[in-house]
Amino acid sequence: MASSKLIVTVAPTGGMASKAQNPNLPTQPAEIADSVYNSYKEGAAIAALHARRPDDGATCNADIYRDINERIRAKCDIIINNSTGGGSSGDMLVAREDGLFESNFEERLKGCEAGAEMATFDGMTFVDVHGGREILVVTPPSRCETLVKRMVERGIKPEWEVFGPSHILQDVTRLIQKGYDKPPYYINMVLGADHGFQGAMPYSHDILTAMVSMLPPQSIFCVSAIGPAQLPATTQAMLLGGHVRVGLEDNNYYSRGRLASNEELVARTVRIANELQREIASPEEAREILGLAKISQ
Repeated sequence: MASSKLIVTVAPTGGMASKAQNPNLPTQPAEIADSVYNSYKEGAAIAALHARRPDDGATCNADIYRDINERIRAKCDIIINNSTGGGSSGDMLVAREDGLFESNFEERLKGCEAGAEMATFDGMTFVDVHGGREILVVTPPSRCETLVKRMVERGIKPEWEVFGPSHILQDVTRLIQKGYDKPPYYINMVLGADHGFQGAMPYSHDILTAMVSMLPPQSIFCVSAIGPAQLPATTQAMLLGGHVRVGLEDNNYYSRGRLASNEELVARTVRIANELQREIASPEEAREILGLAKISQ
């Protein structure tokens, strides 16, 4: 199910990158709100947000999310999508006796508590290798149900985030078939995360095309890709009739050796879309495409 208008999502922060890697990375509420607003002015219709503590550690603290969301809404009507994935540091880590770490599921649930229109649903179990740690992200079917029920109760539309074919064909399809979402189903495919996430897929033309073919009926899709894969993968997504996510969560660089900002990654995406004759969706148009309620300013 393709739309002629392109929804551009900006992912300004993520749960892994640091200011040491890129000083342009916004981590605190005022910084995130300013970066999102600048990206909105360049054409972004959705902001895929991660929260950080004052020390920049990852969190899903609802008060911090609420602060970010309110600052953004005071500036523009971009769609707010809060992560329930969290990240690889801070409040998200629980040390285990076996020397591994585990992602804090109770903390992840807090991403649904700050009034977002959408929330990222990561319904998979995998190992996140980051900063010398092996972090178990444990989301068995029962936790998938708990998380998606929390979204339904809060009136939040899931952004079904997947890293490989099995994620589409197993819990995402199962939960959609059980009626936890209404069409169109918005599925974000993250490619190129295979170096850090066990079970994730690299980006290639064939892999992306194959994953698109596996989507449930009445789906629309977004493509995100890590590092140097971001530019070719998002361009292919536009050609396939899908939507795109860009930003410093996924890619610190504009080109080899040159650090990026969120707004210039959005601006480049919009220029490419214009050349491909894909019109850019405003937040209001994106809400219509996604079946979200209109909001009043």
